[in-house]
Amino acid sequence: MKQYLYALLSVFVFVACSNQNQSNEWVSLFNGESLDGWTPKFSGFESGDNYKNTFRVSNGILDVNFDEWDKFEGKFGHLITDVPFSHYKLRVEYRFVGEQVSGGPDWAFRNNGLMLHSQPATAMGLNQDFPTSIEVQLLGSYEDFQRTNLNICTPGTLVDIDGETIPGHCFNSESPAVSGDEWVIVELEVYADSLVRHISNGEVVLEYTNLRLSPDSDDYERLLSTENGVKLGKGHIAIQAESHPTQFRRIELLDLSGK
Repeated sequence: MKQYLYALLSVFVFVACSNQNQSNEWVSLFNGESLDGWTPKFSGFESGDNYKNTFRVSNGILDVNFDEWDKFEGKFGHLITDVPFSHYKLRVEYRFVGEQVSGGPDWAFRNNGLMLHSQPATAMGLNQDFPTSIEVQLLGSYEDFQRTNLNICTPGTLVDIDGETIPGHCFNSESPAVSGDEWVIVELEVYADSLVRHISNGEVVLEYTNLRLSPDSDDYERLLSTENGVKLGKGHIAIQAESHPTQFRRIELLDLSGK
């Protein structure tokens, strides 16, 4: 009996240590030097065309910069990882800087986003504005206009909250957005198509389940033929270029797949 208890204790210690080690194995998706591992896609341009040098790296910062733009004119851009992910934690540190480029929509002021389970850049249509994905909004408040942060939007997708499909395109969290240009850290927990949690200051501010394609999406039939089917079990991660300059100094992922 003692031998059995000792063996069981050894297994418990091994598993606990393994889990502890796994929790520290954060991997940076951004190497601090280049855009390696990411592909830009702008509406109206082929994938790989970094229109007007919008996405760039400087002093270890991934910069979404519009200093070469005269006017926005609806050329929405995304920088998308070259590889997909399924079960993971994502930790991002970002801030808004400078002025919105002329012609940017009002809603895009101090607005960026993390697109989860996104299409790859190469699968987007030439004039497609946004990848089919789950968008986690990164927003900043300003003056007397206070917003919430870490809201969800669903371009071409559907999710459930408390067992009900969310109405409309976006659903707000209760997390206040920060004013000014200070750095903000957010985390996400993603478990394939079953559950996503938005986390701010260690607290879950929004969670949803049953990630899936919307039958109203223009890409529904084409995407339905992929290995995922209607469920969004995995996909790429993207950041946005929607007219307001944004800096990222940390984009880190912790694999939760158990592999």
